[in-house]
Amino acid sequence: MGIFGKWIGGGLGFAMGGPIGGLLGFLVGSMIDGTTVHTSTYTSGTARTSQGDFGMSLLVLVAAVMKADGKVVKSELDYVKQFFVRQFGQESAKQALLMLKDILKQEIPVRDVCWQIKGNMDYSSRLQLLHLLFNISLADSVIHPSEIQIIEKISSYLGVASSDFLSIKNMFIPETDSSYKILEIDPASSNEEVKKAYRKIAMKYHPDKVSHLGEDIRKSADEKFTMVNEAYEKIKKERSMN
Repeated sequence: MGIFGKWIGGGLGFAMGGPIGGLLGFLVGSMIDGTTVHTSTYTSGTARTSQGDFGMSLLVLVAAVMKADGKVVKSELDYVKQFFVRQFGQESAKQALLMLKDILKQEIPVRDVCWQIKGNMDYSSRLQLLHLLFNISLADSVIHPSEIQIIEKISSYLGVASSDFLSIKNMFIPETDSSYKILEIDPASSNEEVKKAYRKIAMKYHPDKVSHLGEDIRKSADEKFTMVNEAYEKIKKERSMN
């Protein structure tokens, strides 16, 4: 059945209702092939996010990003499929693409979807969603301004701090002093402030923060953590820090 089947079988809570549930319609039932769906109700964004809720939220937001420029072309779907194959395997990618194609045919109320996610998903999982959206949007090595704009809007609706958004953005779209922006500090910061910032951001982006989403998502979070370490090492080298 693949990871999407396992995610659904592992529990769908808030994604079964609200705007996300409306977009999914009967799609979930057609994908699980008899898998028992365990539902639960979340009342706080501090609750740990289930694998099913994360997977469905990711698919809906990916669709929103792909539709940002007003058109969806086959090459974009191919890039998304390749991404899911790399991250989750062939069978999971097949399931995800079938669901994605259906979602793309619908109008996506981005703000309402994000507000639903914000109210029910823990912060670390929301940061990982952003990371994956940037990863997918740049899979074709072409930066589309409309995609960046929609991801920034999604970030705001999700309640992600602007400094965290800028940090993740600079992992994929380097700006001036990008290493400092990844660590969420200024180039004028002292060496001690750099070290303190690194410890703080490394803890925030540590893969263990999303280990409850399963090993596949934890592995994808390793990339974000590696980028933080690379930014820190670059600053250390520039400053000849020990």
